[in-house]
This record gives sequence, C-alpha cells and structure tokens, in this order.
Amino acid sequence: MTSSITIDDAAERLKAAERVLVIGCSGSGKSTLAQGLGRRLGLPYVSMDREIFWLPGWTVRPRAEALARMRDIVVGERWVIDGTSPGTLELRLPRTHVILWLRPPRWTSLYGVVSRWLKFRGRSRPEMADGCPERLSLEFLTYIWNFEKTESPEIEEKLAAYGPDVPVCVLKSKAENRQLLARIGEVY
Repeated sequence: MTSSITIDDAAERLKAAERVLVIGCSGSGKSTLAQGLGRRLGLPYVSMDREIFWLPGWTVRPRAEALARMRDIVVGERWVIDGTSPGTLELRLPRTHVILWLRPPRWTSLYGVVSRWLKFRGRSRPEMADGCPERLSLEFLTYIWNFEKTESPEIEEKLAAYGPDVPVCVLKSKAENRQLLARIGEVY
C-alpha cells in the first residue's frame, strides 16, 4: 500500500527529493507541473513522450529501445519524469522519492487536450518528439474519458507492487498543481 501525503507534506518532501515522478491522464497538466518542478528544484526534466516513446511521424519507438532509454534515465541521480505509462512503472518506482499523481475530473483533462490541440495544431509541442504535430481523435478523447476506469486500477496495482514506500500526493485540479508549485517557491 502506498502512503498518501498532503500538498503541504509533498512540498516539504520535494525540497529534498532528487527523483520525482509526475503521472496522470493526458491533459491533466503533467508537463506543466513537471517543468515547473524542474525549474524550481534544479532537476533535469524528462518528457517520456519526447525522450522515450515517440519518433518523428508519430512512429512508436521499438519497445526494447524505449525500455533501454528508460533504464538509462532512471539510473540518473536527479530527474523529474513526466509520464504515466504503467508498463514502465516497475523501472521507475524503485528509484522515485515522491510521486505526484494528477487526478482531476475528466472534463479538466479533456479541456487540457483540446486547448493544447488548438494551441499547437499543425506543430509539435515542446514535450513531444519533433515531427509529431499535435493531433486529436475520437479514440484519444475516449481514452481520456475512460482513464480513471481503465488505467487507474493498473497504476494502483503497480504502485503497491513496486513503490509501496514511495509517498504519493494526489492532485485533483490544476489549482492544486499551482498551489503545490507556490508552496515550493523558488528553491533552486
């Protein structure tokens, strides 16, 4: 069983953390929060979409290569990783000091991906591999709509199996994401 912590406790723990994992549904604000943490805490920011999973043209990186890249990253002494991917949690959790799990209402995440699509339509956003222009599909929107039902049980299972002693702070809104960043302040 993972230990759930408050925003205040997370803020204190993050000030000393060297390896932080930011997980949650697409559009929940993972990249924004992870980049803000990286800047405030002086931690290297890693976008799993950009560094691990995607190649130009929305080509999925071969699994063996993606896992090798993930292993190379997690052995590093300091990082903040932005990405959920339950299939790689067993590699990341044993090295993680704090987990921030973004779990806003599905409407928040849907709004996040639609506004991101409008902002970057026809271009690759900074957290995505080059040559992967922002896109939106019914399949992706359905994935977001069903995320809590389809993905969260596996995430909870992996947290219990591979990170039972890693503190988890659940953030339920973008306001809570901002509140956490504000509590950390400009540490670095």
